[in-house]
Amino acid sequence: MATAFRRSLADAGVGRSCGTDFMSKETKEPMPKLRLGLPKGSLQDATLEKFAKAGWNITVSSRSYEPYVDDPELQIRLIRAQEIGRYVAHGYLDAGLTGHDWIMENGVGKQVHEVGEFVFSKATRQATRWVLAVPEESPIRTVKDLEGKRIATEVMGLTRRWLRKHGVKAEVEFSWGATEVKARELVDAIVDVTETGSSLRANKLRIVDTLLESTPRLVANKDSWKDEWKRHKIETIALLLKGAITAEGKVGLKMNVKSDHLPQLLQSLPALRNPTVSSLSQSGWVAVETVIDEAVVREMIPQLKAAGAEGIIEYPLNKVVY
Repeated sequence: MATAFRRSLADAGVGRSCGTDFMSKETKEPMPKLRLGLPKGSLQDATLEKFAKAGWNITVSSRSYEPYVDDPELQIRLIRAQEIGRYVAHGYLDAGLTGHDWIMENGVGKQVHEVGEFVFSKATRQATRWVLAVPEESPIRTVKDLEGKRIATEVMGLTRRWLRKHGVKAEVEFSWGATEVKARELVDAIVDVTETGSSLRANKLRIVDTLLESTPRLVANKDSWKDEWKRHKIETIALLLKGAITAEGKVGLKMNVKSDHLPQLLQSLPALRNPTVSSLSQSGWVAVETVIDEAVVREMIPQLKAAGAEGIIEYPLNKVVY
């Protein structure tokens, strides 16, 4: 009886919309996803913080390499930065954030498309450096003094190319960790990564030379970059991530000032040379809004007040997109 009822509805055209029977199963194409690799390890926390400011909240489980992200178009994998470049080049990932150093170490620079550079590290907003270091008392002063010596490092390819560039023959061995300790007891020199040099100084090591400065780079698989949807998604991530990083260390300022005081205010405060100026409902007054470095706000607010500004408001920023 139920079957007959459904047939009568179908014969009457009930349940059809745009020629589609409501009883037929709709076939939906799966939602496209971008496979994105993010660095696991020392750069992980800083990376997730930047993505949160850019608009993507990522939750990491200690038992999974696939964290949750509040974007159904993203499929994120947490992978060691050392490996991300290779996986992007081979197409296992559509895009990934990794260091310029590991792109160079793995020799995949020509196999991936570099989308953008993002200057941040685990502790600071500056580039990391791969440096040649020796004990303070070592006679090694230049790269030429490494002839016939032994060097421990995690970046063997980078170190060997650097030695060849300088015409020096030395033995390079892989270091699995605790590289600073080996410099005094097991090898003649090390090539290690540093941000501030504090760890090297704590181990009484002296920097002889810098091999490479490195910053995080967003790279894309070349085939993925040719895909219109994937390219748009990657470019969106790059734009908002750049905006989030640019906003760090900056604040917004709003204030009101009499129109005849505005030239004096702009002349005395060059940092405000490109503000947004708009008229207020009260005749003879304008509103001024600008973005400045947070470090100078404490000096500038008294100057703004002295220049005639009123109603000064300071507010934090999540993104600054130029």
